[in-house]
Amino acid sequence: MKNQFLVLLAVLILSACNDNTKSGITQQPTLADYSVGEKWVWKYKGVTTEGEVRSDGKDTREIVSSNGVLGMTIGKDTIPVTEIVKPEESETPKYDWPLEVGKKWKYENNWTSQDGTTGKQSQDAEILSYQEETVEAGTFMAYTIKYTGKTTNSRGYSADETEVWLYAPAVKTFIKLTQDQGDFHYVEELIEYSKPK
Repeated sequence: MKNQFLVLLAVLILSACNDNTKSGITQQPTLADYSVGEKWVWKYKGVTTEGEVRSDGKDTREIVSSNGVLGMTIGKDTIPVTEIVKPEESETPKYDWPLEVGKKWKYENNWTSQDGTTGKQSQDAEILSYQEETVEAGTFMAYTIKYTGKTTNSRGYSADETEVWLYAPAVKTFIKLTQDQGDFHYVEELIEYSKPK
């Protein structure tokens, strides 16, 4: 009888753990979650309502090691992974950890482009769901996070925008981004993800 009770207890505990995964509560990735050789490839395309293609290409990121320090290659730069996983100290973050369906927050971002133009994004964010989502790279459990708001810049530009990010904990990043900003439509999708065995 005692053994049956322990087996039942173990099953209940495992079920509870499993349910936690299904309910989708996700903490921010840590340094230990990344490994050398891990690689992500996205394709992206941005088109105006007039049909003008403003961006079209691929973005590849990979985890490398330099003198024992993990870094992520982004274009020609390599960013230490410790910077990527550092908690964002902001009242208005891009991702409000832990991620959980139903959570709402405010996201704000101030930026300066290479030509010196300054700008600001101000959006309301909400996690709408946590479910299987399929992209070219495969099928992943992912959060659907919707951001709605406005982008303005110092040149007088102002546009309403809606962004939908599909964030997949298994790959520690987004697997798809769809953005509508004024007359511009942009889609970025993960087409390859690989991790060394």
